[in-house]
Order: sequence, then structure tokens, then C-alpha cells
Amino acid sequence: MSATRLPAALAPWAGSLSALSPELALALGPLLRHLDQLVGAREPVTDGPWEPDGTGGIGRSGRPEQLLPAEWLLAEEHPDEFLRRFVDRELLYLAPEFRSTVTRGRTVALVDAGPSQAGAGRLVQLAALLVLHRRATARGSELLVGVLGDPPGRWLSGEPADLLPSWLAARRSAEPTAEQVGEATADLDAADRVWLLTSPRLADGLPGLPAGSAPDPAGACGAPRVLATEVARWGPAGATHVTVRLDRTQLELPLPASDIAVRALRGAEFRRNGPALVPTPADAGPPGRAVPAFTTDATVLLTRGRHDGVLLATDVRLTEQRHAAVTRTKAHRLNGQVIAAGRTGRRLFALHLHKGRVLRYVSGRQVGGAAEFVVDPAFLGLDATVAEALASRPVLPLLCSGDDLLVPVAGRWRRIAPDGAVTDDGPVDKRAEGPHGFERYREPKLFERALLPGEQLARHLVHAGGTAAWSEDGRRWYVRTRLGEDRRLSFRENAQVVGLVHDQREPVLITWSPDSRMVRAIRYNSTRTLSRFSGGTAPPAVHPTEPLIASEFSPGRVAVGDATTGRIHHVIGSNE
Repeated sequence: MSATRLPAALAPWAGSLSALSPELALALGPLLRHLDQLVGAREPVTDGPWEPDGTGGIGRSGRPEQLLPAEWLLAEEHPDEFLRRFVDRELLYLAPEFRSTVTRGRTVALVDAGPSQAGAGRLVQLAALLVLHRRATARGSELLVGVLGDPPGRWLSGEPADLLPSWLAARRSAEPTAEQVGEATADLDAADRVWLLTSPRLADGLPGLPAGSAPDPAGACGAPRVLATEVARWGPAGATHVTVRLDRTQLELPLPASDIAVRALRGAEFRRNGPALVPTPADAGPPGRAVPAFTTDATVLLTRGRHDGVLLATDVRLTEQRHAAVTRTKAHRLNGQVIAAGRTGRRLFALHLHKGRVLRYVSGRQVGGAAEFVVDPAFLGLDATVAEALASRPVLPLLCSGDDLLVPVAGRWRRIAPDGAVTDDGPVDKRAEGPHGFERYREPKLFERALLPGEQLARHLVHAGGTAAWSEDGRRWYVRTRLGEDRRLSFRENAQVVGLVHDQREPVLITWSPDSRMVRAIRYNSTRTLSRFSGGTAPPAVHPTEPLIASEFSPGRVAVGDATTGRIHHVIGSNE
């Protein structure tokens, strides 16, 4: 089957199980759920109480001292109305913010690939790796897998689709030793959470960890948590149940049926494409199609409407209001599919595809030259395949260059003269062609200064407001600010950088994790989770010059706010 709907109990596992065939995903379900409960008590997703960090918005509940001053004024002037609002929960309170003071270490799994773990033990390891990967992602961390017997420092990492085949291919003819466990943990960070997936033989032989003892509650690298597995029951076709021991807890768990288990151990049930689908709730709306975008330096957010040809424009400039406000959105109805758009001064320009022609749309002040021009889509590199891909992505930027318009289509910049003549203006930088479409914050052509050699040759590049950040591995970033100052920013989460903003003088990287869909603001000395902008089906939009972020948190509803504090300024909703 190319797409199978998972039962409701496995719905939270849809992302991780996309690396497995639908049949294996269903067969591993009972083992996954039991291991998740067993591991959950020792591997919490959250880091406990967080430290207060001021206020971050407005809420409808809180302590009396958190009431807004306006509410106290209402209590003095109109006490009856104040009491009514109190009873109906309409009073407004300052909502507190919190930040974590705990260092987020990696989750490290050391696996026993020796003969004693062949068969049933490897199936338990498979389920345990999925459990640990999901929990590490939810914590904003990553999972590293080390095979006992490999040289120290050799780790397997990445998404399950890439990680699991490499893990399965790692088979050793000799049983691992306690010395190899010590070598593997010697160079790990103190904050790393270490797990050992092995047999009772090695678990009972570890120094300082007698049978049944509990390791360091923090899971420090010197005392890993040990998940020991051995066969408990056999049937005519092979092992049917295993005994899994963790600390002083011991459970007997069922294994998948022998036929699907054998195929899994041969690697025939792994896949790299086609995610497992979760049943859509009956009351769920259609998938989000707004795909917000800031295409120019103007504080105008452009989103797609429900129907082709509807372009929604919302001015989201910063206001003095300290609570979320509903803004007015203007709908521009064009013929055919909207390809690109941009606000420049008092004009909104757009290109739309209608009946095999590309037309120009202008809203606002009149422009010189022809009132309307027609362009052959072939001159823009706009064939049917490209147009279909653009329909589900944010609208492309349409920039003014003198009297001409510039638009990046199909890997090339196209310059459109006032009379509709099209010329090639050079290639789009390969770093700006992302999986979700053109990413203007990565395009060197749009940077306001010449790139330095290190910036120009780096594998990853983002820029905004005169500041450039570059990286070779996507996690350790070098930053040259607009004032000439150097910074180093880094994170361990498997995340994409989706923008760069400034908190006064300090640069801040905005990241988005495809797995957990968490959005975070990365500074040189701290990390803030922007929970109000997390959970979207696509990366959020980040403004190129202002600390603004926009995310479609539910179909047809977009939140816009401060990318450095996570405070919501506007909530945009439209029936269009």
C-alpha cells in the first residue's frame, strides 16, 4: 500500500513511522507503546520547572497582581461591570513567560550488534530507537546511535529513514565488552542522555551497575541507562515474547509475527518515501494553504486565498498595542493562478497566469507605460510542472528594479521591462532553492553588501538587515553583524534556519524543526521556544528587515508577532 491510515493510538508516531512500511508500523505498535511508557518515566520530554522570564502576552486567567491596570480602573469606576467580567472570565491578565535553565543534551543510544541480540533483540532495538528519536525531537535535541565495537566518535544520526538502514547493517560477530561501553562514553558531554541497548549478559557485567541497580537519574555518560532484552517465550515459528528489563522494572512484551519480523530484519520493510497517514478528524478543516510570505521590505504579509487568483494582503506593521489584535485584510481577486507579488511604496504588483498567458496586476498608484502587458510563460521558464509546484508554495517575490520587475522562476532571475519584454538576469543561488520554494533570505543577490570569501563559499547562508550568517554543517553558524561584530551561534536540534532577525544589536537565528514543528529563536547565549508560532504545517515566514514572524497555526488563520519574544501582535483570519 502506498498510503495506510494508522490507528488513533499510533497517530503521534506518524512522523517516525514514515520510515517503515505500513505493515511493519502496525505490527510494531504494541511494542512501541509499551516501551514508550517504560522509557517515559526516565526520559522526560520537558526539563521540569522553568525560570520566570517576564511577561509574554495577555491571558484570561492569572493572579490579582497580574491584572492589567485598565481592569483595576474599571473596578474603581464600574464595580458591577468588573464583577460581571470576573464571573464570565473576561478580565485580562499579563501572561508570564518562562525560560529553561537546563542544558539540553543529546540523546545517545549505544547498541549491541553482537550475536546474542540477533533476531528478537534487534526488533526491540528498532522500537527503542524510534521511541528515543521521537522523545529527543520533542525536547529539541537529536539522537546519536553508536555501535559497540566501532571506533570512538563514530556516530549514526539523522532522520529514521536514513538512520535505521545504517543501524541494521551494523552486525558484529563478537559480543561487546564493558570496556567498549566505557570507550564509547568517554568523550560524551556531561549533559548527554545515554542509553545502552543490550543483553542481560553485558548489562550484569558492567562495573558499578550490579543486576537490578538503577543508574544515575540524569543518565550521565558515565552511567548509561540499560535496556536489557532476552527471549521469554517461543512458538512454532520462533520467538513470540521478550523480557525487557530497565532498572528494577521488568516486562514481558509481544513481538511482531514471524513473517513481518523476518522481513524487517532483512531491511525489506524500510522505506524512504511516502509518509504514513493519520486519520483526519471529522471536525478538522482543510490543509493550510495560506502559506504566508514577506516578499519585500514592506510590512505587508501576502497569503494565498482558498481559490486560485485570490491574493490576501495584510499590513502587519508594529503597533503600540500589547495584546493580539485582529487586522483588516484586503483581498485582491485576479484571473488565474497568482505566481509572484510584492508591495513597493504605495503599489502592490502581482503576476498571474491566466489561459496560457502571464499578466501584470497593479493595485495603488498608476504606473508609467502600458496599463497591462502580456508575457509568454515560456519566457519566464514557467511550464505546467513549475506552475503546479508553485501553487502550493508561498508566492514568489516580485521586486522593482528601476522601472523593471524582477522575479525568480525555475532557478533563474527574470527581468520584465515596462513593455513586457523579458530578459535573463542570472541564476538563482542554489542555496536559495529550498524544499518549500524560493527562500529570499538565502539569496546573495538580495544582500545589501558584497559577500566576504567565507560567506560566499559556505554551504549554508542566511542574511537580513546587513547581517550575514554562514555555516558548513547547518548547526554551527558564524555571524558578521551589520556593525562589523562577530558572533557564534549554534544548536543541536535537527532543524532548518528559516530566517535571521535582530534583537536590538544582537543577531537571532529563527529555526524550524520538520519533525516536532517547533520554532525557536537562537541567540549566542540562550534559546527561546516560540510556542505560539510552532505546530504549523510549513515553516513560518520571517520578515527580511523587521523582527516579524508569521505562521499559519490552523487552516486559514495566521498569527503574526515578534520573532524575538514570541509575542503575538496580530491574528489574521479570512473567509477568502
